[in-house]
Amino acid sequence: MKRACLLLLVLSGCAVGPNFERPPAPEGERYTATPLPAEIASSTGAESQRVQPGQRVPAQWWELFRSRSLNALLSSAIDGSRTIAAARATLAAAREEVLAARGGYWPQLDASASAERRRSSGNLYTVGATASYAPDVFGATARGVEQQEALAEQQGYELAAAYLTLTGQVATQAISIASLRAQLQATDQVVADDERNLELVRLKYDAGKVPRTDVLTAETQLASDRTALPGLRQQLASARNALVVLTGRAPAAWSPPEFTLADFALPRELPLSLPSALARQRPDILAAEARLHADSAAIGIASARLYPDITLSATLGQQSPDTGSLLRSANRFWSLAADLSAPILHGGTLRAQRRAAINTYRASLATYEQTVLGGLQQVADTLQSLAHDAELVDAQRQLSDSASAALALQRESYAAGKSDVLQLISAERAYQQALLGSVRAQAQRLQDTAQLFVALGGGWWDAKLMPTGPDRP
Repeated sequence: MKRACLLLLVLSGCAVGPNFERPPAPEGERYTATPLPAEIASSTGAESQRVQPGQRVPAQWWELFRSRSLNALLSSAIDGSRTIAAARATLAAAREEVLAARGGYWPQLDASASAERRRSSGNLYTVGATASYAPDVFGATARGVEQQEALAEQQGYELAAAYLTLTGQVATQAISIASLRAQLQATDQVVADDERNLELVRLKYDAGKVPRTDVLTAETQLASDRTALPGLRQQLASARNALVVLTGRAPAAWSPPEFTLADFALPRELPLSLPSALARQRPDILAAEARLHADSAAIGIASARLYPDITLSATLGQQSPDTGSLLRSANRFWSLAADLSAPILHGGTLRAQRRAAINTYRASLATYEQTVLGGLQQVADTLQSLAHDAELVDAQRQLSDSASAALALQRESYAAGKSDVLQLISAERAYQQALLGSVRAQAQRLQDTAQLFVALGGGWWDAKLMPTGPDRP
């Protein structure tokens, strides 16, 4: 009985090497050294945003912008994305590697057949089967399975990261299209104002009230403002093409919706996960943690190579000089064997490989910690950007109002002969810059809000990206 228990203990084995422990989550409840206001308010009547600490971002976070066109576009992009398709296939391959590694737990059975011609004894025919089993005494197989499971887990998080990146890019590109269209409209308005100014100057020139230089100055301003249109149109075309490709289509096959800034409502509530939760939900951090786990298991694999290997085998077959009597019971043979091999002298290779595995783990740990710090920084940056965006929107609104009023006064003054054309052009330039700045500030606030949702993990855990099944590690 004691021998049987001892044999069972040997066959069950124990895994050498470290057992993986998750790194601790970041402490604290803030992302910035200086506390941010609970409400990002506006002083000019623009929308305010309220931060909700401890709340998680919903899976379809883009629905918070209340844009039907964006919702439909995201659904299409997720279904058609080649990046997500590649990530899913890579995950499926990684799961098959897990199953392959698990095969090492089981005995191996192989069939064989041979025909041999000997000079002294003639022909010899052999058929048979060999069963072999390598008890995982020191856990090399277990650590190998653990490593492959961690790598498959990493690929699962890479899929989530691809999903998160895709949804963030689609949303920001859609907002960029809306912003560029608004900038084009603003520039068209400025060009129309230039044309009215030029007409006014020409009337005064024809009446002999201003010199020819005033006409040339107005014509130059009109031509200068028109040069901004081709660049904006090219940016808009590129943004549209990028958005089409994100949905998995060719640029010639489909045109995206004509988004406007009015299509997007600024989310009033901003769910904000705590830093401790961020490390457990951002896919890039989780992927780095899974990689760390795999490298921890690699230390166990390298450690197990320093210990003996045991292989048990059994062979049963038939052997005969002719095929007619090959299957007779008298020609049957069998054998049982137990092999043990132990490393003695390998030139320091095995211990060097173990030290290399330990250093690789240390590098992965540093990479993980840096990934966590990068995630915290991204959230902190985006939160501070949103606070500054609100200030910028207010400033740009005030600037636009004052620049518009100043331009109207300058037109009246110039028409009355109380100011020169340079003052009129200067007022118009100030108004143009204020108008374009107001459009960009509004779009930037929308984009930074989307970036905050992405930085917090985008709720991918509720998106059902990874199919479940018997092959899931």
